[in-house]
Amino acid sequence: MPNVPGLRSPYVKVGRLVYFGRMLDKIRLHAAGTLPASDYAANLGKGFDGRCCNFLRIKYEDLKTQTLAGGLTDEQLLAWAHGHGGIRTDEECEVWSGFMMKRGWRDAGAEILAQRIRESQLEAKPVLTMFDYIDYDEGRDPAATKPWQG
Repeated sequence: MPNVPGLRSPYVKVGRLVYFGRMLDKIRLHAAGTLPASDYAANLGKGFDGRCCNFLRIKYEDLKTQTLAGGLTDEQLLAWAHGHGGIRTDEECEVWSGFMMKRGWRDAGAEILAQRIRESQLEAKPVLTMFDYIDYDEGRDPAATKPWQG
């Protein structure tokens, strides 16, 4: 996949959650016509987007509507999600973020991760998780920046 300006790493947190900000970026970039459709459009609202919305107990389309209405920061959109789906505890957020950061490492996603690594010719990179894969595939080096420590 290409490096898309304005599309952040899935490791970057908004509040207590990884990935949420990336989902907001995809919503905004898609609406602006700057998200490469061939690489991203088919999975909008699905995959990790769907997992994130399910965790927050909100509908993707509702979050999309709120995001595109404008005027709200990422943190305010997360507060909106908590207001509509229910606030999650610190422990729930820690467990969910930990699960997401490790997806593909010795779990049911490992086979898909291995396939994607081959398809993107990233065998020489230290890709251990889907988040690592996304970062390397988009031109970021998570092994150098260690975003999970931030």
